[in-house]
Amino acid sequence: MRTQALLSILLLCVLLLQARGGQRSQRMSQKQPPPEIKQCEKRPKIYLCTIPCTDHRECQANNICCSTFCGNVCMNIL
Repeated sequence: MRTQALLSILLLCVLLLQARGGQRSQRMSQKQPPPEIKQCEKRPKIYLCTIPCTDHRECQANNICCSTFCGNVCMNIL
């Protein structure tokens, strides 16, 4: 009787995991990596070097995070 209860609880847990989309490690591995930070096309103004970035989402609209001589900075794409 106890083994049947344990088996039914285990089955319920497995079904709940499948309904939620699988285990956390599987969902996390399916995320897309952030876009690669490329070299800046223009040389930035020196004041931009004081505001580093690690991702495009950290920059304001019409700006991208790109790599320069002083690290990664947000630069205007227009």
